[in-house]
Parts: sequence; structure tokens; C-alpha cells
Amino acid sequence: MKKTNCWEYMNCGRGPGADANHPMGPCPAASERRAHGVNGGRNGGRACWALAGSFSGREVCGTLGAKLPDCMECSFFRLVGYEEGSDYMGAKAIFARIHMHHDAHARRLRPHPARKTSH
Repeated sequence: MKKTNCWEYMNCGRGPGADANHPMGPCPAASERRAHGVNGGRNGGRACWALAGSFSGREVCGTLGAKLPDCMECSFFRLVGYEEGSDYMGAKAIFARIHMHHDAHARRLRPHPARKTSH
């Protein structure tokens, strides 16, 4: 069964493939690939409460701390929790997953220190 993502539920017009000229810009939930599969969603579509720059009410909110209290009152947030049951991944776990991927990627890009050789 296909699960509903936040942009479909909210009908915001900021989902994947949305017009790049949307007045609110692209939604981080629609493009956050590190959250793909979280709570059964596409990209960050079922993890929007843990992503800065997604909606809080009908406004874009910049920080997780500022938006999470509103998100916890959101009917989509509650729907995902209900649908996922014991498999639900909350904000703290999502945030850790996203930053774990970010840190691993940064380590791969970091040059290795020169090895010292003894003569």
C-alpha cells in the first residue's frame, strides 16, 4: 500500500517535481534523500517534522526547535504515528539518521592524512 507523503496530504504544491519558481521555494521534505524510506515515505515525505524549512502550519519554519511543537499538533504527524505504530520513527531518530549519513559522506570526502613512513 502506498503511503501518503506530507506534500500530498497538505496539498502544498512543493512536492518532488514542483515548479522551481514556487513562491515558497522547494520543500526540503521533497528532496531530502537521506530520509527516504523513513516511516514508509518518499524522501522526507513522512519525516517533515524533523526537517527544517518544511511547513509549520501554513508557514515555512526554519528550525526544528521552532516547528516541532506545532508539528506535534498536526493531523499529518498524528496520522503517520498511527499508521506506523511500533515502527514509527520520531524526530530524534530521523535527525540522527540524517546527520549520520551527512557525517559518513563528509568522512568519505575528507582527504586521508599523509602516511608517515620510516626509513
